[in-house]
Amino acid sequence: MPTSFDFSVSPFDCLSSEEQRLVRAHVDIGYWREGDTLLAPGVEPAHLFVVIKGRVQQFDGDEWVASYGPDDSFDGRALVTGKASSRFVAQEEVLAHLVARSAVSELIARNATFAALLFADLSQKLNALADRAGAQERQSLALGRVAEAYLRPAHVVDADDDVVSVVKVFQARRTGNVLVRDTRTQPPRTGVFTTTGLQRAVLEGTPLDRLPVRAFATFELVSVRPQDSLVEALALMIRHQVHRLVVVDGERVLGFLEQLDLLSFLSNHSYLITVQIVQAEDIAGLARAAEQVTRLTTLLWRGGAKVGAIARLVGELNAKLFERAWQLIAPPDLVANSCLFVMGSEGRGEQLLKTDQDNGLVLRDGYACPHDLAAICQRFSQALSAFGYPECPGRIMVSNPQWRQPAAAFGETVRRWLLMPDAESLMALAIFIDARAVCGDAQLLAQVRGEVDRLFVDSDALLARFAAAIDAFEQDSGWWIRLFSLGEDKSGLDLKKAGIFPLVHGVRSLALEAKLACTNTVERIEALCALGKLPPDLGAELVDSLHFLMGLKLQSGLDALERGNHGGSANGRLVHVESLTTLQRDLLKDALAVVKRFKATLRHRYRLDML
Repeated sequence: MPTSFDFSVSPFDCLSSEEQRLVRAHVDIGYWREGDTLLAPGVEPAHLFVVIKGRVQQFDGDEWVASYGPDDSFDGRALVTGKASSRFVAQEEVLAHLVARSAVSELIARNATFAALLFADLSQKLNALADRAGAQERQSLALGRVAEAYLRPAHVVDADDDVVSVVKVFQARRTGNVLVRDTRTQPPRTGVFTTTGLQRAVLEGTPLDRLPVRAFATFELVSVRPQDSLVEALALMIRHQVHRLVVVDGERVLGFLEQLDLLSFLSNHSYLITVQIVQAEDIAGLARAAEQVTRLTTLLWRGGAKVGAIARLVGELNAKLFERAWQLIAPPDLVANSCLFVMGSEGRGEQLLKTDQDNGLVLRDGYACPHDLAAICQRFSQALSAFGYPECPGRIMVSNPQWRQPAAAFGETVRRWLLMPDAESLMALAIFIDARAVCGDAQLLAQVRGEVDRLFVDSDALLARFAAAIDAFEQDSGWWIRLFSLGEDKSGLDLKKAGIFPLVHGVRSLALEAKLACTNTVERIEALCALGKLPPDLGAELVDSLHFLMGLKLQSGLDALERGNHGGSANGRLVHVESLTTLQRDLLKDALAVVKRFKATLRHRYRLDML
């Protein structure tokens, strides 16, 4: 039996000594030549594969979906379901440990952490967001603390207040429970009044405005501390048959932990962030929700969620965040007569970690703006800064008068970009056509965006000048040499310059030519393929490359945050190639090679070599 099994890699690094002996007693080594099939669809696997040497590719039908290098394992799901759904092929000579199915099943039953890590890793490889989210959130629940969950504010009323007054607090605060402070007793006591107590009060038959809330409050509180585990909190709820716990830190009440919120933490952490955003009553409350967005991004990525799915979810949460911030800062009349929009990666729904602000405001023609509009917009920009979104160096923000205009004036600006194009106006146009409405009247943005399609004609010269930006960073393209000469990679590889920007802008150029309304890069690629403007095989390669580069950028950014770097490098743009695994370097080469071929295609299509 092999003795070289590495127990320092996940998910085997959580095994006890006894469990490690179980693995050693049930492991063998297999060898496959290049092109050999390790596991085929429909086959019942007898082992968990752990790669020692070489690389294995996974295919769903004819589609390549994942690669596995040294220390990677597969296919745990097939072991559980009894049937493989993918084909695993040796891309080169492969050596792999074979851990017997019976041993894996026993480890899953005995070690919950092993099971969680195994399936989180699997779901990352298989790009199964829903399955991964369930495993990851279950793990988060087991390891998480009360302080990490969403705590509802604890509003305090006096025990002598009548029930009607307290119900008005329910309505105003959008809650179903309050703390009741009774100072008649010695020492004073604190209870809780809920909708259950309200039902008892109604059944009393006495007018509710004559009934003190004291009579229907429960003064035997079940409390929990912020450092207590969520499992302990759930156990308390079950033990005492209550639906909420009072979270206390010494004598100070921090809030309520509701059973619904705790269970939602288990099933869908993003739901809790949405609740926090919608119920936030001030900018400070939104700032706390903004912190949770980054935490959720980390949870999803560490658990193996598909990067495109994470970006879509983060985009929706950020849109809610910006919408609520604008509603809190701007008067209702301004909100109703304007459209707040975001651009850049946020507008495309491709933002993962917080980046510079890119936003604007379209005002309804004829609307009498508040006299302090400039101050309102400045407060909004400052609020986003407090959320962790730095101000845009180019001042592409609502606090800049050039990016907040009435619809007619904004339309005139867009016309100037189109009719008098220069480097600056074309870049502004590129930024603007990624715009997405987040609050207010979306038709106002659509009206201005319509100017692009109305005035844009099939001008080869304009298209060429617009598309030429794919080579904006060509002078920095030593990335290809650095990628093969790792010792020379001192400053790091800029993923945005080397791959993400030329890919995104190239697709954006084709989308502008085709007059597509969508802003997301993948949606644009799919639409272009459907229209016959882009070969399907190239479209698929572009999607895979974009998602890989986004994932690598996210990983780099999260690593920077873990190191305590909350500055500019935390956005993950710079990666040090020598720190990547062999598999990551190979995939990076493949992705950048796709971008290189795509740029060559665009140069030929728009005759960029003639500029």
